[in-house]
Amino acid sequence: MSYAGRVIVYGGRGALGAKCVSHFKANNYWVGCIDLTENSEADYNLLVKKEETLQSQETSILSDLSSTLNGAKLDGIFCVAGGWAGGNAAKDLVKNSELMWQQSVCSSLITASLASNHLKDGGIVQLTGAKAALEGTPGMIGYGMAKAAVHHLTKSLAEKDSGLPDGAISVAILPVTLDTPMNRKWMPKADFSTWTPLEFVADLFVRWASGKDRPKSGSLLQLVTKDHQTEIKAEVNTHASSAIPGCL
Repeated sequence: MSYAGRVIVYGGRGALGAKCVSHFKANNYWVGCIDLTENSEADYNLLVKKEETLQSQETSILSDLSSTLNGAKLDGIFCVAGGWAGGNAAKDLVKNSELMWQQSVCSSLITASLASNHLKDGGIVQLTGAKAALEGTPGMIGYGMAKAAVHHLTKSLAEKDSGLPDGAISVAILPVTLDTPMNRKWMPKADFSTWTPLEFVADLFVRWASGKDRPKSGSLLQLVTKDHQTEIKAEVNTHASSAIPGCL
């Protein structure tokens, strides 16, 4: 079968990840899913073993994916794994910080390692930060620290000698609130017109994978939604800022 391309969605079983898998499949991509549980829609599933150390996880995932791809290269690797936990210096700081590091930073590190080994020249690796982490996050310190680390990784991968293939780019999306079923469940009285639709993000990823409308490598892309319209505000390594229109 001929595919439009090949991609991996890290975290492809969550709300956003599942939407991305579906959207890539609808656009004739071969899609691999890396997560704790399988996504039946994906062409290939690789399960992360939580009980393993981070280094062991990396070794297992690299070995399994290498066997599956058999020399084929990926157009993109999209990491939408993560989570949220609150807590300040007086409450659950260490416990929640460790959890946030595991969910956001560890998945991003393995994604970067996969990109260095299996991304094609000119491919794209996407990580998931958070707009809130551009500033202090006193009520969710661990979350803010983890997402800030993802921002740093994104910018570092965009620099010379980062280990990415020639011409490959790294970008991070920085959402405020995504319109997921769980968010609606826990915040039923919120203003949904300010939440970013999952379809918007999934469509963005498909366009990037195909080489369209790509931002500059190292960009931190704030997803700001108002009145059901989403704008992408890009902050790049040079600290320059620009607005990219993007509306559903």
